Amino acid sequence: MAKKKLIRFAALPDLPNVRQQARDLRGFWARQFFNNNHPITLELACGKGDYTVALAQRFPGNNFIGVDIKGARLWVGATQALQLGLTNAGFLRTAIEDLQHAFAEQEIHEIWITFPDPHPAFGKRRKRLTSPRFLTIYRALVQPRGLIHLKTDSEILYHYTLQTLCDEGADVLTALPDISAVDHGLELLGIETTYEKIHRQEGRPIRYIAFTL
Repeated sequence: MAKKKLIRFAALPDLPNVRQQARDLRGFWARQFFNNNHPITLELACGKGDYTVALAQRFPGNNFIGVDIKGARLWVGATQALQLGLTNAGFLRTAIEDLQHAFAEQEIHEIWITFPDPHPAFGKRRKRLTSPRFLTIYRALVQPRGLIHLKTDSEILYHYTLQTLCDEGADVLTALPDISAVDHGLELLGIETTYEKIHRQEGRPIRYIAFTL
């Protein structure tokens, strides 16, 4: 398994839909990377890019970028997008805390945060992707009233996020402690990531929050 990861990581620079350094694209992703002027949606902590690929298939008039620090995982999503001929799906290998170096203010239309590490230990709460320091980054990058979505199996992260959003004065539009327990009518919640499939098999409820900053 380790050898496969190394092979995939080494092949990452050869994939045309992947960038590992993006300062030169800051403010110009739509025009220079996608060759259009369509809105951009990010999938943060994207893993294998399940949402990036699925959303790109559903919305050919929008651009989608999966962001993760794990190169071997990005390789999976990027390769799948190429095989499907998706010209509106790209991938960026970077740390989430460095997003402001890759994207300009209000360059992003929407964000999906899909099953991030919940960092359940109280002492590591600052690392949670919905902590105040990350919300500050998103607030600068996302256009006014742009939606931010969180899907997680973690009860700790779910309740922490709701409290943090309240403290930050954010607008919570939807909060579902178990998306399978109600008829929410949100078709995009039917997209399943690799981790989500595992969590469902283990009987864990999938939680969802949609909010704006």
